Amino acid sequence: MYIIPAIDLRDGKCVRLIQGQYDRQINYRDNPVEQAQEFSTDGAKWLHIVDLDGAKLGRPVNTDTISAIAALGMLNIEVGGGLRDEASIKQLLDIGVKRVIIGTKAVQNFEWFSEMAKKFSGKIVLGLDAKNSKVATHGWTQDSSLTLLEFAADAAKLPLAAIIYTDIAKDGMMSGPNFERTKALVEAVDVPVVASGGVNTVEDIKKLAEFSPEAAIIGRSLYEGTLKLAEAIKAAKR
Repeated sequence: MYIIPAIDLRDGKCVRLIQGQYDRQINYRDNPVEQAQEFSTDGAKWLHIVDLDGAKLGRPVNTDTISAIAALGMLNIEVGGGLRDEASIKQLLDIGVKRVIIGTKAVQNFEWFSEMAKKFSGKIVLGLDAKNSKVATHGWTQDSSLTLLEFAADAAKLPLAAIIYTDIAKDGMMSGPNFERTKALVEAVDVPVVASGGVNTVEDIKKLAEFSPEAAIIGRSLYEGTLKLAEAIKAAKR
């Protein structure tokens, strides 16, 4: 298992939303490029970026910042937030992003998502955000009737790079990830699973590693100092 630090972008700055709520924002760094450099220095190989403005508007917004981070050539970058057409996917891949994350549009139009997954084979990540067992969309502002495991099983038939699973109840709360559902998802699909939301301690990482997800995304705990990136990476390798 490897560790992917996260940068959530809003108005070009590093922030964090508590449980995905835009009115519960914590501000961290004004310079995301410097933050990306620090993550690289601390041993990260991948970087997870969420364009929060893009998620809300339905199109990429913070592309200048993302492009500047990609231009460093220090990290493999995955980006999500507002990717709902082919042009947006191409735009990000063209500026150096390694893989893109699609959530809302995958749920809304699975036929289109399937087409994109085949056209950009190995470059598309399914972002599965869930409230309890149900998939959520539109930057977590809307629920759907789809169950997490059923939707993941259908999507896993496609040539995806990975499936990122986020438990909204856990995200930004620093209360530990949803171990039970992460384990169930890893066992249900052959596609690499990335765990996201709630990772707070080295013990959380060690427990996640027992289920053999491909990676774990860590955000708020790194910014608030409850977990050091180098320690997290070391724990994930054991």
